Amino acid sequence: MGSVAISPESEHVRESWEEQRVDFDDTDIERSKVGIMRAIVEGQDPSAKEVDDLMIRRFLRARDLDIEKGSNLLVKYLNWRREFVPKGSISASEIPNELAQNKLFMQGVDKMGRPVVVGFGGRHKPAKGGLEEFKRFVVYSLDKICARMPNGQEKFLCIGDFEGWGYTNSDVRGYLAALSILQDCYPERLGKLFVIHVPYLFMTAWKAVYPFIDKKTKKKIVFVEDRKLTSTLLADIDESQLADIYGGKLPLVPMQDC
Repeated sequence: MGSVAISPESEHVRESWEEQRVDFDDTDIERSKVGIMRAIVEGQDPSAKEVDDLMIRRFLRARDLDIEKGSNLLVKYLNWRREFVPKGSISASEIPNELAQNKLFMQGVDKMGRPVVVGFGGRHKPAKGGLEEFKRFVVYSLDKICARMPNGQEKFLCIGDFEGWGYTNSDVRGYLAALSILQDCYPERLGKLFVIHVPYLFMTAWKAVYPFIDKKTKKKIVFVEDRKLTSTLLADIDESQLADIYGGKLPLVPMQDC
């Protein structure tokens, strides 16, 4: 019997189902583990009583449902949050140099209802505000993204555009810091990352960062060839929700204006 060809649209539906299937698997087991994990974390940090079950579940899933590892990660996050964001949020006045670079935008949602974020790597200047300001910018942005998620949605889709990226934009320390914050403090928030317009030079920095990306995150990263850019993005994002610079109909909105 000959093999059956799978259309790109069918393949996209299958991938979408694979991404969401974990939400329906072993729900009783997860609920039980979330309850146990809550008791453990609250015993170590009473502030965890303010944390909802969805957050506990994200930290649990980030450690493959290992209660001990998930609990340790969440306790570490709560301590970090108190120290790094003592006022509860990062204000625009704390990241003036980063915002002035006009490098991160948010507009529209993908076909799964996830907010769409667009970042321009070629606009990042690591020397402007220093590493600490960049880290504050990362937290400011992730908090903004999470606040824009509709009810029932916990993840976002990102388009990383590296057109024009060069040595002056290279910032391995910054990339590693951002990766650490994303993976350890906002686990299970990234749904997919499209990396586009990639210059050959960028791969040097990528090779330095890649070993530090956890296996769950690696599965969410897709490098897109220029000739397949529009068709690839439209498979996940409807034309009415896609940025106009990529063939869609929405103008990009700077992160600080969202």
